[in-house]
Amino acid sequence: MRKKRVLLLSEGFGSGHTQAAYALAVGLRQLSPGIQTKVIELGKFLNPVLGPWIISAYRKTVSKQPKMVGMMYRSNYKKSLNRFTQLALHRMFYTQTSQVITQLKPDLIVCTHPVPNAVVARLKRLGLDIPLYTLITDYDAHGSWINQEVTKYLVSTSLVKKKLTDRGVSATHIEVTGIPVHPNFWETYDKDASRLQFNLLPMPTVLIMGGGWGLMYEDNLVDYMTKWRDSVQLIFCVGSNEKVREKMLADPIFQHRNIRVLGFTREVSKLMDVSDLLITKPGGMTCTEGMSKGIPMLFYSPIPGQEEENCEYFVRNGFGELLESAETVDKWFALIQEPYASGQFRRTLEAKRNQQYNPTSCPSAVLRLMQ
Repeated sequence: MRKKRVLLLSEGFGSGHTQAAYALAVGLRQLSPGIQTKVIELGKFLNPVLGPWIISAYRKTVSKQPKMVGMMYRSNYKKSLNRFTQLALHRMFYTQTSQVITQLKPDLIVCTHPVPNAVVARLKRLGLDIPLYTLITDYDAHGSWINQEVTKYLVSTSLVKKKLTDRGVSATHIEVTGIPVHPNFWETYDKDASRLQFNLLPMPTVLIMGGGWGLMYEDNLVDYMTKWRDSVQLIFCVGSNEKVREKMLADPIFQHRNIRVLGFTREVSKLMDVSDLLITKPGGMTCTEGMSKGIPMLFYSPIPGQEEENCEYFVRNGFGELLESAETVDKWFALIQEPYASGQFRRTLEAKRNQQYNPTSCPSAVLRLMQ
């Protein structure tokens, strides 16, 4: 009997979209070992020169002109991709995307970014007869996600579902599944073993993430955090940005026995388990991973648009707080040094998580819907 095949299409505008695709792919295989999955970043795969250049330009715009990004997000907030954009995407991707689909013969296509979502939707208008699931990877619903040809929307919360229905999407085409996280985040790891693996001490620990695009190193609050380094262990994760890592390692303020500066790692789940506080950009994926671990979060410098919406959701629901000043740092760095208060808060967060989020829901829903 032929194994079921799922093709997951994403884009590299921020790591969260592709992370969500891989998380869902691995989750599907974990729950149903016979299933076959393939994840592709469409632009990079089909245009290996132009695709990375466009993403690099986007990164520079985010870091240098975030207000412009927010303005573009808001100005088209309630609009689907216009006909000109859809036609341009169609001309860029039509032939090659059709060939990929013909070659892989998927039973289901899942898109975790609006660009491949629009490309596949147009292919469906032209006769492609494969279900299209759209996984919205934030706690908001921008109009660019919406296409009539989508078979099912997989969304993070009931609020996002309402935003879609308010724009004319039938409620029967929407499933509240939560954003999927990698199965590594489905379990809790032994703290002592993880500390030994990363050469960490058993002391109050803060995990600081989001430096992969170089947006964190220049922040004055990062320097301020290091003033706590004698009583709080600091783990900086800067992803694949080796330039930032080298700068930090060469900077005397980060040269301390209680400070670790890490590059790319697949062990974020373990690092969250040994940490008492997570400081991060409010991207949909990282926030969902933090929620899945029940770790309190501080959010810094949300990019205008979807990150602001993500931040608002997690703050409103009590999972974290906006990092606005040195006073916020002092408050939380002092709290995690009080075992009773810190433990009580963590248990409260875990109870909220259990009410609002189940990490297996999204892959389970996809498998059920495939039936």
